[in-house]
Amino acid sequence: MDATTTKVRVDAWTWGVRLFSTRTAAATACRAGHVRVNGDRAKPATTVGIGDEVRVRLAGVERIVRVQRLLVKRVSAPLAAEAMTDLTPPPPPREEVPAVVAARDRGAGRPTKRERREIDRWRGREPIS
Repeated sequence: MDATTTKVRVDAWTWGVRLFSTRTAAATACRAGHVRVNGDRAKPATTVGIGDEVRVRLAGVERIVRVQRLLVKRVSAPLAAEAMTDLTPPPPPREEVPAVVAARDRGAGRPTKRERREIDRWRGREPIS
């Protein structure tokens, strides 16, 4: 990339820093509205510059990154990490659920309606009415 380039396409940049496995997947995510640049929905040709905030929704998780270096070509993972700053907040802690195993005697047959409701309560599920 030459020294005069100050902006690059968002689909090329997100692919270059390894947020997407293919450039086509990056462009598709942009068209679907899963990529935002500085809070605005981004089309694949939207340009990003150094200091811009890019939000990408992948598999139900939103990644927030800041552009540190402009890339047009795909680079190795260490270089990709230098090209962005990850601002994604840590995920909330998972709720600890005590492991209650509802054990039935072998050969006891199918649980009755009452037993099934008790098993559902132990597992933390709401019984179906």
